[in-house]
Amino acid sequence: MASLKENLQLEEPLLEGSVVHRGDRVVDIKGTTTPGAKHRTGSWKACKFILVTECFEELAYYGIQFNLVTFLKTILQESNVSAARNYTNWQGTCYIAPLVGAIVADSYLGRYLTTLAFFAVYLIGMAAMSVSASFPVACTGLDCLQDVGSSPSSQSAVFFLGLYMMAIGAGGIKPCVSSFGADQFDDGVPAERLKKNSFFNWFFFSIYIGSFVSGTVVVWVQDHCGWVVGLWIPTLFIALAIASFLLGSGSYRVQKPLGSPLARVSQVVVAAVRKRNVSLPRDASLLHELSEVESMAESDGAKKLQHTPVLSFLDKAAVVSSAEELYSDPWRLCTVTQVEELKIVIGMLPIWATGIVYFSVLAQFSSTFLEQARMMDTAIGAFAIPPASLASFDAVSVILFVPVYDRVLIPAARRFTGNERGFSELQRFGVGLFLSVLVMAAAAVVEARRLALDRVAAAPMCILWQVPQYLLVGASVVFACVGQSEFFYNEAPESMRSLCSALGLLTVSLGSYLSSLVVTVVSGVTTRGGGPGWIPDNLNEGHLDRFFWLIAALSALNLAVFVWCAKRYKCKNVS
Repeated sequence: MASLKENLQLEEPLLEGSVVHRGDRVVDIKGTTTPGAKHRTGSWKACKFILVTECFEELAYYGIQFNLVTFLKTILQESNVSAARNYTNWQGTCYIAPLVGAIVADSYLGRYLTTLAFFAVYLIGMAAMSVSASFPVACTGLDCLQDVGSSPSSQSAVFFLGLYMMAIGAGGIKPCVSSFGADQFDDGVPAERLKKNSFFNWFFFSIYIGSFVSGTVVVWVQDHCGWVVGLWIPTLFIALAIASFLLGSGSYRVQKPLGSPLARVSQVVVAAVRKRNVSLPRDASLLHELSEVESMAESDGAKKLQHTPVLSFLDKAAVVSSAEELYSDPWRLCTVTQVEELKIVIGMLPIWATGIVYFSVLAQFSSTFLEQARMMDTAIGAFAIPPASLASFDAVSVILFVPVYDRVLIPAARRFTGNERGFSELQRFGVGLFLSVLVMAAAAVVEARRLALDRVAAAPMCILWQVPQYLLVGASVVFACVGQSEFFYNEAPESMRSLCSALGLLTVSLGSYLSSLVVTVVSGVTTRGGGPGWIPDNLNEGHLDRFFWLIAALSALNLAVFVWCAKRYKCKNVS
């Protein structure tokens, strides 16, 4: 697999007049579909703008996320509980908003215009937060502590308005940008198909470049130069992201939306229920499907899907029960392609569910891993390492591992598996799940050793012992997160690619909720009888190592479930 630089340089020319696109749905930004327009657009000439855009956007996003609690506590004078609650609510909004962005993109505007629209909301929100930082503080010290829970100041009102506009904007573009980047490659051309697989690697590379710079440089500026400068810098990054995205407009390939995916799914369910007493024909070719001419006219050339024998009840939605139904509304008669689209989404749900458990593991690195680090010796010579800064090793791991994966592991895996991509999406996701088990096992071993040292020698353990578990987190991300993104894009029906990408992002939020639930249950069960439990305020009195082993066991069980589901998963079948 070529590196990003090589991919940018080794752009194969496309033959004039050759058909390289998915029907008439793919056009340039002006709506042109000529072969010449297809030659001038797409592939890495377009994606270099998308990768730069993503890097700038993540610089802004993480510039807010990493220090949000600090701003809420020091500037808005919120209590620990209030700050934690507001942070969680904001994060939840960031990962629910992708569903809105996905529906708008797939149904109405397409991914290009949807990205621009939500970028505008994003920029306005960032500017509002930046302006709020220059407001005079309404109170200080004990007076603020006494006013906790009172009506918000104008500073708080403007800041939270901007914060949630930013959350909606950031969430709205998340399922669109990665899918829009993948749209630039045509699966019908083998060279472009390979480049698309490489694109997802470099997309996550861009994300973690932004994460690393924000977690080091931007956070330092906020802590040492003040919040006015510290918030205007992320705002500038969003402006640069928009500029980069617009600069690439002339080279983009744009797919036309196919209509509401929710409506298409609902039509199949309603039609199947209405015909629940209708018998299915023995010959599947008798089920309703558009002709090639009708498909081109109504679906802009989108690929038709072949019939599959699974979930046969849904096939009743495509049974032609009377001649006049050929002219009735789609709530009574659906096409085979519509039915198969719903089958594909249902088939992906078990794989999707395993992602929830996976992200509950990743949630530990911003919660229990930090609690573990605070009990360790942070002094390295004359320097003291802040516990939260070890998270940068996760970003460094991804930044270093993506090129290794792209240039070393993929060519080696290709020779063993015979797969042109080296690993299939599900194989890649599975390796990431396996690594998540090792993450928790490493954390458990370190914690057991730390407890032993503290109780026997009364000597704290060096914080650098946490580095291996953070490096394993980064390696796991390169496999699981990238594999998940590839899976939801490649396997999703063309009419639902943004929506399926949003469902993948939803597992991040649900994984955090699952992690909170497990912590709550473990705390409740282990503190019965008046004991300190596994996760007390003073970890030296508890057994955080047992909690880590519990999460490792859940991850191993999740891996077993994933393997079982993956073996039974059938890739979509396109006609």
